[in-house]
Amino acid sequence: MERYIIVYDIADDKRRLDVFKLIKNYAMPVQYSVFEAELTAESLVKLRYGLERIINAREDSIIFYRQCKKCQQYALRLGKSTDPFAKGHFVIGTIN
Repeated sequence: MERYIIVYDIADDKRRLDVFKLIKNYAMPVQYSVFEAELTAESLVKLRYGLERIINAREDSIIFYRQCKKCQQYALRLGKSTDPFAKGHFVIGTIN
């Protein structure tokens, strides 16, 4: 299983909604038009095929950024952004 950051810019509202719905079946939304996913090779192929059937390649853009294990540990998250695939417990509080 590989981790991906998926970002998109879709020109048409209907296509944008269809893209959102499809990606949401495979990934967690983290910001507008930004998802994080853990995908098998098979899931990646299915998602890519589904997206290619929806988008207009002359107007729309979808980018998959693969995150290697080393890169994942260096992800810096600020504010309310949390790792949607984190394992374990979180302790939230202030440091005095």
